[in-house]
Formats: sequence, structure tokens, C-alpha cells
Amino acid sequence: MAEYEACILGLNMAIDMNIQELLVIGDSNFLVHQVQGEWATKNSKILPYMHHVQELRKRFMKIEFRHVPKIQNEFVDALATLSSMIQHPNKNFINPIPVRIHNQPAYCAHVEEETDGKPWFHDIKEYLAK
Repeated sequence: MAEYEACILGLNMAIDMNIQELLVIGDSNFLVHQVQGEWATKNSKILPYMHHVQELRKRFMKIEFRHVPKIQNEFVDALATLSSMIQHPNKNFINPIPVRIHNQPAYCAHVEEETDGKPWFHDIKEYLAK
């Protein structure tokens, strides 16, 4: 879900910037293949996210989703390298990174209540127990 949230926020930002053609590079194999319609999901928690991404796709003249394995994601490595090389004259100073806080989830859709009546963390708790 976090990967979908990040993707949706990025797509919304591109829409706000009036970008018409977009290449989305992601290291989430599931997200990229699900959005392209190559893989299906039956997870009721993921479906609203996937449907919202599909709706956002329609706002672009051309959009392509491309999977890049985490090990080949040079962008992350380059940013980490750059951040370690930058030195501010005042060694104790760190340039602030502006972060916007949204008052609602990025997918802006209603997630259905669990049909089994168990709390949202039940599956995680079971997985960890096993």
C-alpha cells in the first residue's frame, strides 16, 4: 500500500505540473505489473489504490511504467552518494527538506470494511506468529 501511496502522490504532482508524458520507474514489481494489467490482485485493500492509479493514468497523453530491480536502481545510490558528499560551511547545519502533510490518504477512496470481522492487523499478526 505504501508503494501505491507514493506512486499516487507522484502522479498527482506530475498532474499538478501539467506534465503530459511521463515515464514512471519503480522497483516494486507488483505495482508495475498490476498497473499494467499483467498481474491481477484479489487483495481488497490494494484494489482501491490500483483503481485510483488507473484513473490517474487517463490524465496523461502518454505514460509508461517500467520496473527496475532495487539492485539496479542507480538513482537511489546516486542520491545517497551526493548527500554524503555535500558539506555545508556550518557543519551542524542541515538544509530542511519541505514535507507536505496531506489530510487524507493519497488514494482518496473508501476502503471496504474487512468482511471477516477481524482487525486490519490480523493477517500480519498471523504471519509473524508462523
